[in-house]
Amino acid sequence: MSACGILETVSYAGDLSVQQAWDVLSEDPDAVLVDVRTQAEWNYVGIPDLSSLNKRTVLIEWVGFPDGARNPRFTEQLREAGVSDEQTVVFLCRSGQRSIGAAEAATADGVQKAYNIAEGFEGGLDADGHRGAVGWKAAGLPWRQS
Repeated sequence: MSACGILETVSYAGDLSVQQAWDVLSEDPDAVLVDVRTQAEWNYVGIPDLSSLNKRTVLIEWVGFPDGARNPRFTEQLREAGVSDEQTVVFLCRSGQRSIGAAEAATADGVQKAYNIAEGFEGGLDADGHRGAVGWKAAGLPWRQS
């Protein structure tokens, strides 16, 4: 809230397609990918594999599973992972929704170039209630499962 009682909108640098995100990560040696899905998603669905770029995917939950409670240490953990205000930070979740909140929180904490991957790792539900037609995996970008 502002001093006038008006609700202020927190913003972030913008949305990227998965290909745009890959290009940023490939071209900017300091760019970071932060996967904000849950531990269960990382373990059972997979994570982006940036080893060909000599980078690692930073894993920080935005919300917990199964309760869905927001991680109160999110920005603190972002800093502990070495993310600085000057770096380009690309946030990823399953469908591009949770990562908006993460990008907004990072921006509010001082990260100047916080982006959201709009299609996420698996994309949103299609007309048949299925995921996977769009997103990181569907684009054929590198990923791995444990």
